[in-house]
Amino acid sequence: MGMKRGTTLAAAAIVVVLAATACGPAEDKAADTTKPVGAAAAAQDYGKAPAAADNAYGSDGAAPAADAAGGAAAAGASNAKPAGQLAVAQNDKLGPVLTDSAGLTLYRFDKDTAKPPKSNCDGDCEKTWPVVAAGDAIAAAGIDPAVLGEVVRSDGSKQLTVGGWPAYRYSKDAKAGDVNGQGVGGVWFALAADGKKAAKAAAPAAPAAPAAPAAPAAPPAGGAEAGGAAEAAPGLSVAKDAKLGDHIVDGKGMTVYRFKKDTAWPMASNCTGDCVAKWPVVPPVDKANAKGIVEKGYSVLDRPDGMKQQAIDCWPVYTFTGDKKPGDINGQGVGGTWYAVSPDGKLITVQ
Repeated sequence: MGMKRGTTLAAAAIVVVLAATACGPAEDKAADTTKPVGAAAAAQDYGKAPAAADNAYGSDGAAPAADAAGGAAAAGASNAKPAGQLAVAQNDKLGPVLTDSAGLTLYRFDKDTAKPPKSNCDGDCEKTWPVVAAGDAIAAAGIDPAVLGEVVRSDGSKQLTVGGWPAYRYSKDAKAGDVNGQGVGGVWFALAADGKKAAKAAAPAAPAAPAAPAAPAAPPAGGAEAGGAAEAAPGLSVAKDAKLGDHIVDGKGMTVYRFKKDTAWPMASNCTGDCVAKWPVVPPVDKANAKGIVEKGYSVLDRPDGMKQQAIDCWPVYTFTGDKKPGDINGQGVGGTWYAVSPDGKLITVQ
């Protein structure tokens, strides 16, 4: 089945409608609109020193390997190969993964955009991550043909898009079923059939064991009768710091942060893989258990990795593993992209 030019617009519209149900366009004057390149960009993303960071497109610096199952190591977009008959393959770790007619995994790049579709992988990047040419992709069973589209690249060639996201292969995937590109540089991820990042559905939680009867509470000092159960500590609250002023902390008193590379429209986290290990997500907190937080845009983000993350003013929030005790603000200003959060969800950018 051939693709129609209108499918790109249809896919983009779907993304807009879904995002609009949670959060509308956000105005955050402190948001970063510049995009550094090279090692400096990766250093800003995760707060690493440039020498230790991956390059901008997530390559490990090795020369691209030849692709034995379909010529994935193309020299550039001019040699790009189409996808042919798409399929959905089951992967033990990732769940359903989109593949081309040769069974090779298709990927998406966090530095690209889906609205509007745009590829930011050129030059050496596309040698490691060969583009998938548009033209003859056929939707697999169960895939809505409307999610398939195309984008015109900077060299004039046309690239397949899935859900608005430009599609690529990985030069180090040598055979069908390989997913060696998953998580490379924290910015490359296998595609699901709808254009989202492939993520295995979480297993249902086991039924909780019956709770043991609670021991009677000790009476307060002086032997007086207890006047009632103590109020639980809030899941989120506001603390005051001499440097930051009022800022949000979690239930343990640990400072809460925002990542300037995230977006509120659509609401999305760009902190994945090693980044999340360093900047753990704040799990959902009921509004009734959040004290002093402005409730506008107080919502929950369903992440591609299956975790759920609290968002304030539609911005995902995190803690920092470098903070060891309540009151620490070691994450403030890291990489020029991580900042504490005010009660209304705005960045606190003082250094």
